[in-house]
Amino acid sequence: MRSTWNTAGSRSDCSTWNDRTEPARRVLQAGLDSLSATASPSQVDSLFELACLLERWSGRMNLTGHRSLEAIVERLILDAAALSQALPEFGSLADLGSGAGLPGLPIAILRPRCHVTLVDSRERRHHFQRAAVREIGIANAEPLRGRVEDLEPRPHAAVIAQALARPERALAWMVRWAEPGGFLFLPGGKKPHRVPECPEIEFETCLRYRTPGRTFERTVWVGRRRSA
Repeated sequence: MRSTWNTAGSRSDCSTWNDRTEPARRVLQAGLDSLSATASPSQVDSLFELACLLERWSGRMNLTGHRSLEAIVERLILDAAALSQALPEFGSLADLGSGAGLPGLPIAILRPRCHVTLVDSRERRHHFQRAAVREIGIANAEPLRGRVEDLEPRPHAAVIAQALARPERALAWMVRWAEPGGFLFLPGGKKPHRVPECPEIEFETCLRYRTPGRTFERTVWVGRRRSA
């Protein structure tokens, strides 16, 4: 069934709103600089266009609780950039329950050699992801609609779930999407998630990172799917 949701808009929106959007763009560039993130001008443009798309679509649907462009840049885009900076290298990533495409879309922009699969069951969020991939031109990102527990898993070198379910349930789904030896990432708040032991998963470490402009550190629980 064809959706009637209006995805009209183009990449020119940010440039035509230049006076209004310039403060948010400065926040983005300053935040990336503080992370020492190696981002080309085209990657910065793509991250900023993603923020503009999030702002525009959030006016039509409950895509994110952040409504202003600066808040979206500070709380969503830069948080995903800081998270990407903290994570190890991997060739492919499944972002389960990806919602508005976070953190998967910013990671795909900042890691063009990494193939990112965005998995979400909600129709409008899936349409937003497709619109973002198309309008920004994120060739290494692939939106996939469906429930993670119902879809046929596609093994990836890494799997992340930011707000999918309680840790024990999320990991039970995540491990099916991970290659043997693949990373499993559970981002958390100031304290890491408490994760029960699982015979299929080996705990590796807990990473800490700080989003630019925030005073507290965030955590990422890191495990691996056992090879055998």
